[in-house]
Amino acid sequence: MTTSSTSSSLIPDQKPGAARRDGHPGIALAVIAACQLMVVLDATIVNIALPHIQEALDFSTTDLTWVVSAYTLTFGGLLLLGGRAGDILGRRRVFMTGILLFTFASLLGGFAQEPWQLLAARVLQGMGGAIASPTSLALITTTFPEGPERNRAFGVFAAVSAGGGAIGLLAGGMLTEWLDWRWVLFVNVPIGLLIAVLAPLYINESERHTGRFDIAGAVTSTAGMALLVYGFIRAADEGWRDGLTIGSFAAAVVLLAAFVLIESRAKEPITPLKMFADRNRSGTYVIMLCLAAAMFGMFFYIVLFVQNVLGYTPIQAGLAFLPVTVVIAIGAGLSQRFLPVFGPKPFMLVGSALAALGLGWQALISADSSYVGGVLGPMLVFGFGMGLNFVTLTLTAVSGVAPHEAGAASGLLNAMQQVGGSIGLAILTTVFGTASRDEAKSQVPDFLANASPAQKAEFARTQQLPAPWGHDVLAQGISAAFIPAAAMAVLALATAWLVIRVRKSDLEALAGTAGSGMG
Repeated sequence: MTTSSTSSSLIPDQKPGAARRDGHPGIALAVIAACQLMVVLDATIVNIALPHIQEALDFSTTDLTWVVSAYTLTFGGLLLLGGRAGDILGRRRVFMTGILLFTFASLLGGFAQEPWQLLAARVLQGMGGAIASPTSLALITTTFPEGPERNRAFGVFAAVSAGGGAIGLLAGGMLTEWLDWRWVLFVNVPIGLLIAVLAPLYINESERHTGRFDIAGAVTSTAGMALLVYGFIRAADEGWRDGLTIGSFAAAVVLLAAFVLIESRAKEPITPLKMFADRNRSGTYVIMLCLAAAMFGMFFYIVLFVQNVLGYTPIQAGLAFLPVTVVIAIGAGLSQRFLPVFGPKPFMLVGSALAALGLGWQALISADSSYVGGVLGPMLVFGFGMGLNFVTLTLTAVSGVAPHEAGAASGLLNAMQQVGGSIGLAILTTVFGTASRDEAKSQVPDFLANASPAQKAEFARTQQLPAPWGHDVLAQGISAAFIPAAAMAVLALATAWLVIRVRKSDLEALAGTAGSGMG
């Protein structure tokens, strides 16, 4: 029968994981992109709901930060292991496992009645995301042939990755305001189940590579990155001289040094160190680390500004970020189209410069700033620069990597984004805290001289200055926080200028040609 002959033709070399409905690359890309969107936006969709979560589950303000950190720490720490698992066990299989774990954790989190239950669910979500995300990027390299077709797929993937944060803020606002905070978690359940159903229908299983897991490398890299991120988060709350802060950094250095040593000697390392021998790939990782550090901080603090200073509702705050998604998509489309012509370096240079310019502009923000002049303008500049960079960085990171190492390469890129974002936000928070505390001290005399008795009583109870004094404190802290964010973008620009090289072979590979150059 026709069905039998078709099935036989799909598995001439005994590949039982062939897609049941092969030949639909558009649907396959949609499934992969949907997974990435769900994983990426989960880092921000919860942000707008945090006040409601705090009230419902009785979190303290300090403990509330772990609703975000429990996810990012686990996600960033386990990405390398997730990428390697896909190489060894089969990428589609691992992809589906990650999606199902993420979906189950979202269901548990939505039903949480105690703080520890929600935090445990967020850890499980991070694990599922770490398994699915690097595998989804690696699936593109095995689903689409190198050249224009793969470039377009990477363009879609990068646009989703870049815009997912803004989409998460909008979705979080809508779900929180119209339904309930629990729906920022429940919404993942039907999407995850749909992805799990469609994946075996439209995505082929990758070739499984024999080998064993580098357990020592996985443990030291995961623990080392988690402790590094935790050290910065701890420093933001307790200061740089705190004993646990210092101990976290020291342990992170020891573990990461051990990781490098283990990888240099392992027969089957979780992260082949030879990937760093390519200066373009190494430079790409540094640029991603720096830009992600700035981007996470930008989203976090502008959300605070538009809600607490401009007085936007959760939905209005989410809508305020939609223009960023649009310009990111435009920048990603332009870079995807012209990358084979000019190579990666010009887009990295222009993109990083625009990101630095936008963040420097945001450093001028004050309590009197409007949305258009103080928020929208710099966000558009920053977003367009990030759009130019995301496609470029994604393609450069996996270009020329052997198929069996694609998971490790993509896992490293994603790890740089998550760890960089967590570290960057913690650094910005430290600067924000110092600047806002200093500004609060300077505002107190004027407050005591002009505040009403009711305002003074509330201040005595909460130690929080009300508007307009509190607006000045918040705006000053945010303004100061954007200075190191701009510095991170400048570091990315310097890396692109000094490290990245444009090679003819890269241009030929990007254009999908074997021997014809650019003419």
